Amino acid sequence: TDFTAILTSLKGKKPDVVFFGGMDAVAGPMLRQMKQLGIEAKFMGGDGICTAELPKLSAGTISDSQVVCAEAGGVEGESKKSLDAFKTKFKDKYKVDVQIYAPYVYDAVNVMVDAMVKAKSADPKVYLPVLAKTSDYKGVTGTIAFDAKGDIKNGALTLYTYKGGNREQIAVVR
Repeated sequence: TDFTAILTSLKGKKPDVVFFGGMDAVAGPMLRQMKQLGIEAKFMGGDGICTAELPKLSAGTISDSQVVCAEAGGVEGESKKSLDAFKTKFKDKYKVDVQIYAPYVYDAVNVMVDAMVKAKSADPKVYLPVLAKTSDYKGVTGTIAFDAKGDIKNGALTLYTYKGGNREQIAVVR
């Protein structure tokens, strides 16, 4: 939790960006120490720092737009209505908010079930070729389709920053 030595070394190099590949519980103290040392670099990371807790864990030392973080996935446009309806139904039923990747897991399971139904089998040897041909499954996160390598087509990443201690979406990047 003491980053003084490494941050002092970084300060001498005058970085524009510090990339952090960890979680918010460690990022918060690092951001505090960056502030104490006068390092004004952007702070970038993945979903591990992209939390509502980060401003608290940094003791309010995050400058507006200093932190940029990314979460896998992204829903926009017409698909947002479907996702919002899913979140509302989930909260009504379970009395808690949907966790970050739950809608994607929900869709993944349903895409597999759809392939099993189409293949009339739960045997992976039978349904996996059908799953690979998924080209237009309408999920709560949008239309799901796979390319020839099995990667999701039109995949997304959502970028966020913090302003006034609140997380704000910057953009969905495809």
